[in-house]
Amino acid sequence: MTLRRHSVLSSRRAGILLHPTSLPGPFGIGDLGPSALRFLFWLRDAGQSVWQLLPLGPTGLGNSPYGALSGLAGNPLLISPDWLEWNDLLEPEEVTACHFHGAVDYARAGALKDRLLRQAHGRWLKLDRQDSRRLRVERAMEEQGPWLEEWCLFAALKDSLGGRSWLEWDGALRDRDPTALADARQRLAEEISFHRTCQGFFALQWNRLRRVAKSLGITLFGDLPIYPALDSVEVWANPRLFDLDEKGRPRAISGVPPDDFSDDGQLWGSPIYRWERLAEEGYRWWTERVEGALRRVDLLRLDHFRGFEAYWAVPADADSAAEGEWRPGPGRALFEALAADLGHLPLVAEDLGVITPEVEELRDSLGLPGMRVLQFAFDEPESVHLPHAAPKRSVAYTGTHDNDTSEGWFASLPAERQRTVQTYLRTEGGEPIAWAMLRAIYASPARLAIAPFQDLLELGSEARINTPGKGSGNWSWRLAGLYPWREASGPRLRALTESAGRLAAFGG
Repeated sequence: MTLRRHSVLSSRRAGILLHPTSLPGPFGIGDLGPSALRFLFWLRDAGQSVWQLLPLGPTGLGNSPYGALSGLAGNPLLISPDWLEWNDLLEPEEVTACHFHGAVDYARAGALKDRLLRQAHGRWLKLDRQDSRRLRVERAMEEQGPWLEEWCLFAALKDSLGGRSWLEWDGALRDRDPTALADARQRLAEEISFHRTCQGFFALQWNRLRRVAKSLGITLFGDLPIYPALDSVEVWANPRLFDLDEKGRPRAISGVPPDDFSDDGQLWGSPIYRWERLAEEGYRWWTERVEGALRRVDLLRLDHFRGFEAYWAVPADADSAAEGEWRPGPGRALFEALAADLGHLPLVAEDLGVITPEVEELRDSLGLPGMRVLQFAFDEPESVHLPHAAPKRSVAYTGTHDNDTSEGWFASLPAERQRTVQTYLRTEGGEPIAWAMLRAIYASPARLAIAPFQDLLELGSEARINTPGKGSGNWSWRLAGLYPWREASGPRLRALTESAGRLAAFGG
């Protein structure tokens, strides 16, 4: 099984990593509105043909896109109020009353967007049934699949219960007693309708974004976490597929042992799979999950790919991830089932961390590209992350969403290590380290090179979007102002992209 013949990795390409929440705009959080469309045109003009995003689901505690309440629902915070105003579902004064700027403020933006979405939903319900605006939203909802009804019930219940985790719900609801669920559907019909309409709004806005991206030759590169969050509709609706006790509490949780990101390892808190049960069911749940993700994007990164070969399981009561153990994953069987149901898969393996020959063999036998991260290249001699060592079938990065910015990373290095980095990169004439690193990955053999947007702006650690193991303050970095960087970085990036032979035939 290999990537589709005409995949993004069939020629040298370049792209940018930037989550939509980090886009500028007047609502306290980036969204799918005007700034997202302008960003697509900026990518085209800068010679970039790939936009890499983080998971798009509605976030829960901690606001991590990797801990979403649903892996298939869209985050209502990403819905553009401007789009709703253009469709006469919001009044201009209602929209402008919610303007505020700065770093992402999830609480404030969430409250304001919820108010606007409820106003838009109310007006949408009053539209004539033959109104094209009503029909488009209804059609978008119908196209979502059976997961939509499950999500809307889950979201309505969660709202009605003050946002509490489903593990804290009344036993009948927690355990999905059919009578209790039927009563909830009737009792919460209006709230369920609201959440259904929000997903219709999201789908329409996302589909518009994807059409524009396609017209510009830009590939949308998404991200699929290996585990759903414990407090998610996926775990609540499918407890049989996870290692849970009779009250829904995990017996063991996911994580990773100590690695380059954390000396103590990481405790993710997600329940681990009962892979034997998934295999008995032909991996249908995974098929639906991957298929749903690929409805939105053209290329999909499988987060924590090594967990498919062997995964780190930590006792639920452990104090540290170091107390875990390796257990065998599903291996090739899962991907054979996916290919049988979905055909050839446009996937990228996130193969970072503790990578063994067995993980490499699985990745290579599936024909999947892996990742090379320049910030890891100087931790050991002859590192596989050195740009010149990158295979063609790989994606080269300066850093990922879990890394510091390149400028911040370099500033934190001891002087001797800094000299090693500068010698390898051949920095000359005071060239900023971020651009030297960009130059190195763009010149590498890797078919795809990805730059976090912060590196184009030569930003320091203040612009880091996530620090693994840090409990708060993540996911809030945002572009300041309305694209003051367009002329500063776009032409320079295009020149670098062209010199590295990465201007795509259509996108460039």
